[in-house]
Amino acid sequence: MKKTKSIKKVYEYTAIFDLNESGGYTVTVPSLPGLVTEGRNLEDAKDMAEDAIKCYVEGLKKVRVAVPIDQAELGRESSEEFYKK
Repeated sequence: MKKTKSIKKVYEYTAIFDLNESGGYTVTVPSLPGLVTEGRNLEDAKDMAEDAIKCYVEGLKKVRVAVPIDQAELGRESSEEFYKK
């Protein structure tokens, strides 16, 4: 029996976390127009952003629209480094 490899493309995007007056965070992703989400706290906002980005990208793929590349400056932190802080 032949083994097949599954290749999964990884997308990384810069997310902007803005603190709300209520203590929660509003999250936008400049490279994904219209994507806005929020969370009760920073950890919740990170989870919500990850889910929103995943749904956004899956939606684009479903309707066969090109997935945008992050337009952030070169040399930015990777998501792994960001989440370790």
